[in-house]
Amino acid sequence: MSEFKSDFLRTLQTRGYIKQTTHEAELDDYCSEGVPMAYIGFDATAESLHVGSLLQIMLLRRLQQAGGKPVVLMGGGTTKIGDPTDKEKSRPILTEDAIAKNIEGIKKAFSPFLTFGEGPTDAIMVNNADWLDKLGYIEFLRDIGKLFTVNTMVKQDTVARRLKNEQPYTFLEFNYTLLQAYDFLELSRRHNCMIQLGGSDQWGNIVAGTDLIHKADGRQGFGITSPLITTASGGKMGKTADGAVWLNSELRTPYEYWQFWRNTEDADVGRFLRLFTDIPLNEIERLETLEGAEINDAKIALADATTTMLHGEQAAKDAKESAAKVFQQGSSGDALPTYDVSKDEVEAGMLVAAGFTAAALTKSNGEARRSIKQNAAKLNGESVSDENATLSLSDFDADGLATLSIGKKRHARLQLR
Repeated sequence: MSEFKSDFLRTLQTRGYIKQTTHEAELDDYCSEGVPMAYIGFDATAESLHVGSLLQIMLLRRLQQAGGKPVVLMGGGTTKIGDPTDKEKSRPILTEDAIAKNIEGIKKAFSPFLTFGEGPTDAIMVNNADWLDKLGYIEFLRDIGKLFTVNTMVKQDTVARRLKNEQPYTFLEFNYTLLQAYDFLELSRRHNCMIQLGGSDQWGNIVAGTDLIHKADGRQGFGITSPLITTASGGKMGKTADGAVWLNSELRTPYEYWQFWRNTEDADVGRFLRLFTDIPLNEIERLETLEGAEINDAKIALADATTTMLHGEQAAKDAKESAAKVFQQGSSGDALPTYDVSKDEVEAGMLVAAGFTAAALTKSNGEARRSIKQNAAKLNGESVSDENATLSLSDFDADGLATLSIGKKRHARLQLR
């Protein structure tokens, strides 16, 4: 293991963020002198980022904490192509209006983690559409295309795998590496940003960028990749039975977010505390020694810290209290996700199964019926045994609320309107 002298790289190393680096010694020198700048690009493929992008945001947070300047690059231009990296088929093509809407939603995810402004270490946000939309095709081929070889590009994992499996790999997708490399070149010229950060699946694109900077301007750019995060059981980080764990509160409530972290597998707790919280390492080491039922204290510390960072201290406190009510007292908590249901619909004989779907605990009434058959469904803490059971007004308390549960970990409320 290398002995880094820069605070930034030492922090990344001790907390487990580093998978690969380019030009390690020169990178360490760059990070030790002045104010290092680094960027990560985020394509606008959805209206919010999810937990799967959180590691990248935390990399920028670590940079700023170490006295560096983060650059958040919005992919207003590259989203028009769609990053093919590690994908078995082409991404859908989005309209410019859809991309603009997604960017507005994605921007919300960064302010809880980074300080933006005009100061020397304040983060900035830029959009690659500002330069990619203005590129002339012939000029781009002449000035940039000549610096790339197809021989190298077809060796990238995604390209090689698609070609080997005789899966389509369009010329549009083939250009993505060139555009991402050009982003790095532009940021080095416009902002003197000399580091690109990303997941290890981006290694080929990042190296292409450092090579382009060297060939075009004779300067040295750097790359750092982080491991792709999976759970101890092999699952994809940020995916649950009911979909992605979004960072925007309108898509995932603070309670649901807190609960996601509270349900972390035992083997992942220490690693996630290092990667996704600011808890000091000596405290993390203490939490890692907890065994048996006490490991739940470490999971609660993880849930509290991550939720506080994204949604604020009060939201984390409310989520924790609601979880305690649900799990320890069998009652509903105020922070539980709540969904409206009309009084008329209930009086007309609404199925309990439909209630689970209305509360976003199941994706369909059929899935709800299967949960009932498996004795996994509860209404107000009582098991539901009849898949054709209907809701009644008496199932709702004085405040018009009913609590629904699937298994031991997923809970929501219906609000009578």
